[in-house]
Amino acid sequence: MIEMMPKWFSVLTLLGASALLPADRAGLGQVQAVYLLPMSYGLDQYLANRLTAENVFQVVTDPRRADAVLTDQLGAGFERRLDDLFARPSQAAPEEMKPDKPKTADEAKKDEEAQTLERLKRVTPPPVSSFSRGKGNVFLVHIKTRQVLWSLYERPKKILPDELDRTSGRIVTRLKKDLSGKP
Repeated sequence: MIEMMPKWFSVLTLLGASALLPADRAGLGQVQAVYLLPMSYGLDQYLANRLTAENVFQVVTDPRRADAVLTDQLGAGFERRLDDLFARPSQAAPEEMKPDKPKTADEAKKDEEAQTLERLKRVTPPPVSSFSRGKGNVFLVHIKTRQVLWSLYERPKKILPDELDRTSGRIVTRLKKDLSGKP
C-alpha cells in the first residue's frame, strides 16, 4: 500500500500541474499582429512601444490586419467596439449584394425601424458602470472567436510615465514567458 502512494501522488501532481497551464497556448501562439484599444492612463501607448521593441507581436494601426486585440476591459461596451471595428459576416453583407425583391409597405416600414434602432444603438452611449475600466487588467482577445487568449492583472503603482513604462515592461515580459511555454 505504501508503494502505491507515490504513484497516486505523482498522478495527482501531474493532473494538478496540467490544470495550471494556460488554457489555449496554441491559440496564443497563432497571434502575429495585434491592435490595441485605448486603455486607462494611455497604457496602450507604452504597450505598443514594448511589444514592438521586443518583437513580441506586430502592432497594427488598421484593426482589420490584426489577429487579436489588447484591451483593459471586457463586457458590452467592448463587444460593441468590436462590432464597430470588425463587422461580423452577417453584418458585413452590403444591401446591394442581396437579391432585389419587391418589398411590401409593412416590410419597408420594418426595415426602416430596424435601421433606426441600429443607428440609435451606435449613438447611445453604453450605461455608466464602475466596471467600465478594469484598472490593471489586460486581455488579449482573438478577433474571430472573441475568446480571451491571455490575461494578466498588473496595476501600475502610479500613473507617471516612468511607472506606466515599467508596468508595460512587466506585462510584455509575462506575455513573452507565456508565449514561450516555459513555466
